[in-house]
Amino acid sequence: MSSYLIQVAYSVEALARLIKNPQNRAEVVRKSVEKLGGKLSGLWLSFGDYDVAVIVEMPDNVKAAALAMAVAASGTAKSVKTTPLLSIQEGVSALKKAANSGYKPVGAKK
Repeated sequence: MSSYLIQVAYSVEALARLIKNPQNRAEVVRKSVEKLGGKLSGLWLSFGDYDVAVIVEMPDNVKAAALAMAVAASGTAKSVKTTPLLSIQEGVSALKKAANSGYKPVGAKK
């Protein structure tokens, strides 16, 4: 399974509702992730551009996108950002493949 970082910025209305009625949303998120065949690795509240950071393991990009779309369509988020995460081993493999890709930058001599 692949890992994803999902960052959510709540709408003003959603944040006001959470302040009025504080609640742990981890179980709600976990149920949705598991229904899509994934696993919730962790969920954190944050501050800055995003209010929530979630790490999930999902079977594929389509299911990860479905989760992000469901959150975005709920109307409680003003922004949802999904970032695919590579393990260190995957990253090193990608670096090695990049070195042998034959890519030439713009303006390079043939």
